Amino acid sequence: MKFIDIVEDITVFPGEYVYHEPTSAIVLCGAFVKEENLIKALGNGRYFTDSIDKFKKIEVNKNQLQARQYAGCKGCGG
Repeated sequence: MKFIDIVEDITVFPGEYVYHEPTSAIVLCGAFVKEENLIKALGNGRYFTDSIDKFKKIEVNKNQLQARQYAGCKGCGG
């Protein structure tokens, strides 16, 4: 898992997980307001707002994504 700085050409979508540097936590993006330089996020049981530069986008490589998609059911083995 890699963390990428959110710069001009990168967009964060609501519902996407991002890394919040000051709290060292992965949070859920609720709103990305580029004009006001804000991200509204849900983390640690509360909804908060912080500037975009305090967040990093999470990049998952193809192998990590495939491992999560094909985990299968542990109960029946399917």
